[in-house]
Amino acid sequence: MTMEKTAKIYVAGHRGLVGSAIWNNLKQKGYTCLLGRSHKELDLLDGQAVKRFFDEERPEYVILAAAHVGGIMANSLYRADFIYQNLQIQQHVIGESFRHGVKKLLFLGSTCIYPRNAIQPIGEDALLTSPLEYTNEPYAIAKIAGLKLCESFNLQYGTNYIAVMPTNLYGPHDNFHLENSHVLPAMIRKIHLGKCLHEGNWMAVRKDMNLRPVEGVDGSHTEGEILSVLRKYGITAQKVTLWGTGKPLREFLWSEEMADASVFIMEHVDFKDICKLGSGESRNCHINIGTGKEISIACLADRIVRETGYHGKVTFDATKPDGTMRKLTDVSKLHSLGWHHKIEIEEGVRRMYQWYLSQAIKE
Repeated sequence: MTMEKTAKIYVAGHRGLVGSAIWNNLKQKGYTCLLGRSHKELDLLDGQAVKRFFDEERPEYVILAAAHVGGIMANSLYRADFIYQNLQIQQHVIGESFRHGVKKLLFLGSTCIYPRNAIQPIGEDALLTSPLEYTNEPYAIAKIAGLKLCESFNLQYGTNYIAVMPTNLYGPHDNFHLENSHVLPAMIRKIHLGKCLHEGNWMAVRKDMNLRPVEGVDGSHTEGEILSVLRKYGITAQKVTLWGTGKPLREFLWSEEMADASVFIMEHVDFKDICKLGSGESRNCHINIGTGKEISIACLADRIVRETGYHGKVTFDATKPDGTMRKLTDVSKLHSLGWHHKIEIEEGVRRMYQWYLSQAIKE
């Protein structure tokens, strides 16, 4: 199915890390009728509001990039929020897409849907073969329900809903807040702040804290108050301390490449291309999106140190959790469909740090 350049395309979550990248990718490719609503304009937890939006706007294509997300700590503490809110968002958007005859839908999940001890690299067929990682089990179950909802509508009603499972993403508009950010942006910010303190560059420290206060402490606070809150997160003038042993291996994909893969799938891939219909059981029709390459957290830290020009020490606190030791995706299905990543981690870290610095300059 070909998407017309003038077709109405609704991008749910168009201001997030991936949604904003998908929005920009669509614009660059010449799509002229994009629909986006902020959370204030449209609360996806409100089924009646979602129905009204679909009644009024009648989107022809939908990209569901909106989700309730967070790191290990948030997933552990707010388990009910993560399963309930994601199930609601999916139910409302996918349900209204069906009721309004949407031609094609793309649902974004996460590779946390796979079992904790899945054989590496993790292929799509590993789904539901053994227990999930306990810390993010509610979120993972919501995402599994979303992909099964897409799969089931396709099998029963002949719809064209495709579920994609991205690996760890990073890029412009990422979350750098120390309390709840993901590993790569957190490491970039910690090492950047460590460098500023090491060099005695208080103007840069205060600018950074004004952009993203830590526990309510911003650049207007005293040096002592700033040093105290940063020390809590392992950042001092002498060294930066990171969680865990540094041994876990992680796969990272630049968010703009995730967007490119998503638009490629919307343009070139249909459900019939990825699921053997009429062959008995049709399952695991989703697509992993990643690089198929991994790097240890310690090596990633070294790369960030080199990129930032930090000359202090980096240490690891082995009393803190490592999380899963390895989580690499098998991307052979994606490659067979014709899409490959181009931005390697070295280039990505460079771009990420330059973007981070550019935000400070804007202020």
